Amino acid sequence: MKCANCGEIIAQSAKFCGACGQPVASGEGGAGSSVLPALDTTVEHMQREYQGGEGRVSYRVDGTTLQVLTIQLQPGEVIYSESGGMSWMSGNVEMKTHSGGGLGKMFKRALSGESLFITDFYVNGGTGVVAFASEFPGKIIPFDLARGESLIVQKDAFMCAEKSVDLDLHFRKRLGTGLFGGEGFIMQKVTGPGLVFAEVDGEVVEYDLQPGQILKVDTGHLAMMEATVDFDVTLVKGISNILLGGEGLFLGTLRGPGKVWLQTMPMSKLAAKMAQFMPQVGGKGSSGGMNINLGTFLGE
Repeated sequence: MKCANCGEIIAQSAKFCGACGQPVASGEGGAGSSVLPALDTTVEHMQREYQGGEGRVSYRVDGTTLQVLTIQLQPGEVIYSESGGMSWMSGNVEMKTHSGGGLGKMFKRALSGESLFITDFYVNGGTGVVAFASEFPGKIIPFDLARGESLIVQKDAFMCAEKSVDLDLHFRKRLGTGLFGGEGFIMQKVTGPGLVFAEVDGEVVEYDLQPGQILKVDTGHLAMMEATVDFDVTLVKGISNILLGGEGLFLGTLRGPGKVWLQTMPMSKLAAKMAQFMPQVGGKGSSGGMNINLGTFLGE
């Protein structure tokens, strides 16, 4: 039979693999085995592969527009996600759902619109596999954060992370940013050390802003930014731009230094576009004559 960790042929009676030293799980390689083989990194559709060291998870991202993150776990390695995030896992993966830091942390996650509970995934023996699928067409982006390094992400962008990564709220300092910023007053903050995975709506465009360099964005397109980037919301100048520009009243202003990640298809914009073609009150749809929404016309 084959070792589930490295694929080396080992004797049926062996308790440890002679090549990698990993213990052989009971029933490995036979029918009904709960242990999946090691992560195959040679498939053509593989987007990115990361081979972690001892105590660090390995992963692979598959797919193009509807991606899935597959993580390989060894004993002692723990990955966590918000409750309900897991898509599938091998039979030897264990789950433990908890508050993730007590009532205070639960309250903060409730404010950000996320699940109240956190779920840990780990294995006690052999090699385990757990997968997290995207909830929306887009990209899964991995970040290997150094100790103390932070990343600010939009709500719902957090997918999962190594146990060493801290997940917290990030309150925008300016009231105007919170009220009109498109993604609300509250974002999420992840702090290293460790791997963290985020999902972005549509394609992703990355900018590395220099100190004082400004980038203006339609609110909602901001997916993530480094903690050094300053984010504010400003009123669009010019009455004709406000009434006829179709961009709404406000634009987000990003000021460097730091990296920003923009998303090309915010879920909120897609929902608003689809709503234009949905049946209206009274049974009239998009073909039911003149049906002009003033808010849509103004870009709101």
